[in-house]
Amino acid sequence: MKNGYKVVIYDCDGVMFDSFEANFAFYERILSRFDKLPLDRNDAETMRVLHTYANVDVMAYLFAGDDRRVEAQAFAGTIDYRELVPFMLMEEGFRETLNVLQPKVELAVCTNRTTSMDLVLESFDLNRYFGCVMTAARVKNPKPHPEPLLKVLEHYRIAPGEALFVGDSDVDRQAAEAAGVPFIAYKADMPAFARIDRHDEILTLL
Repeated sequence: MKNGYKVVIYDCDGVMFDSFEANFAFYERILSRFDKLPLDRNDAETMRVLHTYANVDVMAYLFAGDDRRVEAQAFAGTIDYRELVPFMLMEEGFRETLNVLQPKVELAVCTNRTTSMDLVLESFDLNRYFGCVMTAARVKNPKPHPEPLLKVLEHYRIAPGEALFVGDSDVDRQAAEAAGVPFIAYKADMPAFARIDRHDEILTLL
């Protein structure tokens, strides 16, 4: 590539998919099972945590001070995410952009999802695009720690400046900054190497 970028890395939730309703339904099931108050869609901080942090951190937030947290975490692991995939909507133009990118660069996913990511990719026939899928279950320290991104760089044996990371949250931004990877803010107003509102806009950076 003319700018030297060899890999484009994507966050999942809020970037590849609008997964708000799926995440909301997932945690609502857990709270209902343990007779806790339902989620408040108007609670901006709780919605931010649900949408950006790894499952173990979300559970710690929702069950803070509750001695049933371990039991709730175990219950979360029994939920069949296939029932929630229909609530996920692929972002407009995403697949079309991948089709253009695939012959030019390597593609990867870096997400705070744990066990559901492979299922999601398979359900939307996206697994064939990505040579590396880094989840919170495959690292000791999920985002905002840089470890997941550093593992992607290690997989492809590239320097941080040879990748781009597309994310939508401050958790993504912090991880990119710590790893030294140029950050592309998707539909988000935050400090970034570049900001895009449509997926095909990344093509102008390559």
